[in-house]
Amino acid sequence: MTKRHKLACSLAVAAGLTLLGPAASYAQSNDGLDLSIELVDPKVLRVCADPRNLPFSNEKGDGFENKLAEFFAAKLQKKVDYTFFPQATGFVRMTLGSHRCDVIMGFPQGDDLVQSTSPYYRTAYAIVTKPGSDLADVTTLEDAKLKGKHIGIVAGTPPATNMALAGLMPTAKPYPLMIDTRVDSSAEAMINDLKSGDIDAGVLWGPMAGYYAKQASPQLHVTPLVKETSGPKLIYRIAMGVRGADQNWRRQLNKLIQENQGEINKILLDFGVPLLDESNHLITAEAAAKTSP
Repeated sequence: MTKRHKLACSLAVAAGLTLLGPAASYAQSNDGLDLSIELVDPKVLRVCADPRNLPFSNEKGDGFENKLAEFFAAKLQKKVDYTFFPQATGFVRMTLGSHRCDVIMGFPQGDDLVQSTSPYYRTAYAIVTKPGSDLADVTTLEDAKLKGKHIGIVAGTPPATNMALAGLMPTAKPYPLMIDTRVDSSAEAMINDLKSGDIDAGVLWGPMAGYYAKQASPQLHVTPLVKETSGPKLIYRIAMGVRGADQNWRRQLNKLIQENQGEINKILLDFGVPLLDESNHLITAEAAAKTSP
């Protein structure tokens, strides 16, 4: 599974990645003036992306980060160009850090490998169940209804710790974190096992949970895990990532996010991403429509 899926499944996405040291200084003139904006092609939105990592991105442009890139490019009156590289160790170094592209469309806010823009969505790990299941009303991994159930979990992700603390691991079914996404998907395998009855529920990073649940027929039930009282945090803000020197570019992206949050939300909701407000309430399509121009 990709390193993004470790955020998009474990939020430790940046562990082991190394941003090139010279990148920041390269964007500065000797007299200290910020020339970083010159690194951004005036006619092209250059995006760093994974070629096979739905629902986020792929080479065909099918992911929601692809759609967001197209939307931003239209606002900037630019065309989109991608540098594709698997989001594994070396992703930042080989893309943003080597100046082959200028923005990573989704990155955890506060990760020090990149400079973050303002966050443009907030989401959480979620539990996925069949509609009508006796687990459909479960809102926390501490719920007694989960005892003895077969719960799918991607090994090494934050909710695995919460499940261990709740005593759920003896009957859990683990799925591998690091896989070759060209041929496999732990999230898709987990959802298929849920539909077939091999597991009773699955725990996935929210965007993946929502995407695969929405594709299922009948549609699966997704509950963000916002009520956990122990273990690692399961709620995260996602921003875009730029180079540390690119202050003007960051300000431009922040302005786009601020002015177009309603449209951004609509794109994310179309992919089933469970969006949370600051009170941990779900943002509905109706609410997103009201904030659109």
